[in-house]
Amino acid sequence: MVAGIVTIWFGGRFVVEEEALVMDELTTVETEDGQLIERIYSKNREIVEGSEIPKHVKDAFVSIEDQRFYGHSGVDLRAIMRALYKDILAMEKVEGGSTITQQLAKNLFLSNDKTWMRKTKEVMAAIYLERNYTKDEILSFYLNRIYFGEGAYGVQSAAKHYFNRPVSELTVAQGALLAGLPKAPNSYSPFDHPEASIQRRNLVLSEMQEYGAISVDVMKRMQGSTLATEQVEDSSETWSNSYVDLVIDEAAEKYHMSRDELKRGGYRIVVAMDPQIQRIAAEEMKNGEFVPGSNGQVEGAFTLVDNDTGALVAAVGGRDYKHGDLNRTQLKQQPASTIKPLAVYGPALMKEEYQPFSVLPDRKQTFSGGYSPGNYDGNYEGEVSLYQALIESKNVPAVSLLDQIGVDYAKSYLDKLGLPTKDDGLAIALGGLSEGYTPIQMAAAYRSFANGGKASESYTIDKIVDRYGKVIHEHQGKEEQVFDAETAWNVTEMLQTTVQEGTASSGTYPKALAGKTGTQQGENGNKHVWFTGFTPEFSGALWMGYDQSGEGYSVQGSSAYPTRLMKQILSKVDQQRPLAESFQTPEGLENLPKPIQLPKLTEATGSLDLAGLATFRGTLQWNASQDDRVVYRIYREEDGEDVKVGEVTGQSSYLVNALRIFDETSYYVVPYDPLTQLEGEPSNIVTLEWNF
Repeated sequence: MVAGIVTIWFGGRFVVEEEALVMDELTTVETEDGQLIERIYSKNREIVEGSEIPKHVKDAFVSIEDQRFYGHSGVDLRAIMRALYKDILAMEKVEGGSTITQQLAKNLFLSNDKTWMRKTKEVMAAIYLERNYTKDEILSFYLNRIYFGEGAYGVQSAAKHYFNRPVSELTVAQGALLAGLPKAPNSYSPFDHPEASIQRRNLVLSEMQEYGAISVDVMKRMQGSTLATEQVEDSSETWSNSYVDLVIDEAAEKYHMSRDELKRGGYRIVVAMDPQIQRIAAEEMKNGEFVPGSNGQVEGAFTLVDNDTGALVAAVGGRDYKHGDLNRTQLKQQPASTIKPLAVYGPALMKEEYQPFSVLPDRKQTFSGGYSPGNYDGNYEGEVSLYQALIESKNVPAVSLLDQIGVDYAKSYLDKLGLPTKDDGLAIALGGLSEGYTPIQMAAAYRSFANGGKASESYTIDKIVDRYGKVIHEHQGKEEQVFDAETAWNVTEMLQTTVQEGTASSGTYPKALAGKTGTQQGENGNKHVWFTGFTPEFSGALWMGYDQSGEGYSVQGSSAYPTRLMKQILSKVDQQRPLAESFQTPEGLENLPKPIQLPKLTEATGSLDLAGLATFRGTLQWNASQDDRVVYRIYREEDGEDVKVGEVTGQSSYLVNALRIFDETSYYVVPYDPLTQLEGEPSNIVTLEWNF
C-alpha cells in the first residue's frame, strides 16, 4: 500500500513529457505594421499569456469544470469518491470526476481510454504538474490546450472565431459561452445550435454565481443577453497565396525552417509584401487580358520588387493561383530579348569604347559556329546605333556586340546580377538559354538599373519572431555594384524610350516607366512572351506562356500582351498611391539625347535666280525633318569623286554659289546624324541650269 502511494505521488515524472507542454501554435504571416496576411497551421491555436486572459473568463472555466481548483493538489478526492460510487453502481467507468489539472494531464500525456491504469497515470501526472507549476500556469496551459469546436484550439483562437475579438475583450457572458463549449463543442455550437448554446451558457453563469465569481444581478442580466457572436466568413480569397507560398519556401531554404515547423511553431513572420499592390496584381492577373494560345488558357506570372530595398512586394504565380499550385514566379523560362540590357548592352557600356551612340552592324551575317541570327522583322539597316538597336530590339546588332565584348565578359555580369548560366554561345544575347531565369530573378536584375547599378537578391521575409517575442532571423541585405551610375542611367533612358517609342510602346501608362519586351520563338510559333521593366519605385517582370512546351503549345500573339497588362497593373497602383512622374537624373550626370531619325529626302528641288550680269544664284530645297538636330550635307556631282560644298543644321534649304549662264551643275543632299556620325540615304539628284 505504502509503495503504491509513493509511486503515485512521485512517479509523475515518468509520465510527464515536458516537451508536450510546448503546444502547437499557428504561425502568422503579417506586415511590419501588423496587418495579418495569412495563418499557417495544422491546428488553429494561438497561444495567449495567462495575464491576457480576464479573471471573469478564468472564473467561468473554473466554475463549470473544477470549483475546488485553487484548493486541491491536482486531485479532488471528494470528486473521485463520487465518481467511484457511480462507477460501482453502473459496473463500468461512467463518471470522470477529473480536475482541470487531470484533464490537462490526460490531454497532454495520455490517451482517452477509460481504464484504471490510464486513470492512475493521470493522477500521477496531475500531482507532478501541481508540484512543478503554479495554479495560474496550469490554468493557462489548460485554456490554451482545449478544443472549442470548428477547428479552434485554445481560448484565444476560440474568442476570435466565435466573437471576432481577442480573449482580453470578452464580456462575462461571452466567457461563459466559451467555458460551456469544451464538454461538447459540436452540440453547443452557437452557430449551429444557438438555443442549446444559450442554455449551456446560462448554466455556466449559474455556476459562476454559486462559485462567487459574479453577483445574482449580473447573472440574471447576462442570462438575458443575446449570444453576441460574430461569425467571420471563411475567406475564399486567394490573392495572397502565391506570396505566402514563397515565404514558406524562403523560410525553408534560407532559415532551414520546415513547413511542419511553421505550422506548429507559433512564429510571427514579418514580410515585405505590400498588400495593396498584391491585391491589385492578383486581381489583374485573374481578370486581365492575356495573350491567346493554341491549346487553351495561357498562364502567367508577375513579380514586383522595391527599388530601395530589393524586397519582393508582390508576386502572383498564376492566373488563379491557390496554395500548392505550380508557382510560376519560381519557374525558369528563357528570357528572350529581355536579357539584352543585362547580358549585352549594360556590360558593353561599362567599356570605354562603347557609348549609347556607338555604331553596330545591322546586316545578315553568320558568326562563329555557324550561328546566323536574324532580326525579328526581317529588316536590316546596314549600320545602327546601340541605342536604336536596343529600342527596336534588333537581334543581329545584339549578337554582334556580344561577339565583340566576349561571352565570358558578359557572363561575369550575369553572375553578379544573380543570373548565372552554363551556356557559352552567342545565343545568350537573344535569351536562347538551356535553362533560363525566373520572373523573380528578372525583376531583381532589372532593379540594378533603377538602383544606380547596385544589385541584390530579392526576399520576402523581413524577420521571424518566435512565440516568446525574440527575433530569431532577420534579413541581412548585401548589395553589389554591378554597373556604374552612368551606365545604369544610360540604360534607364534608353529603356524609357523603348516604352515610349519602341517595342514596349503598347498599352498606356502616363508616368515614368522603362522596360524591355521579349518574345521567345519556337518551331511552331512563339513559346512565351515577357515584359520586364521598372518605375522609379519598383522593378517588375510579367511572363505569359504555357507550362508545357513543344508541338501544340504556342502563344498566338506578341509581347504587347504582357506589356499592356503590366501597364494596367501599374496604373491601378498609381490610382491608389501616386507613382513618380519622371526619373530623376543622378547628380553629376546628364540626360541622354534621344536618337535621331534621319529623314528620307525624296523630293529635293532647285531653282535659279538672277544674281548679276550673266550670273545666277541657285537654291536647293528639301523636306526637312522636324528634328532640328539633323545636319544636311550638300554634295556636287563631279567626275571622279563628288565634292561636299556645304552643310546646314535643321534647315530645309541651301544657297549655291553664283553660276554662269551656260553652267549646268547637279547636286544632292545627304542627312547626317551628329550623334552616330552616320549619313543617311542621299536625296534625288537636282540639276541647276538656265532654261531659255
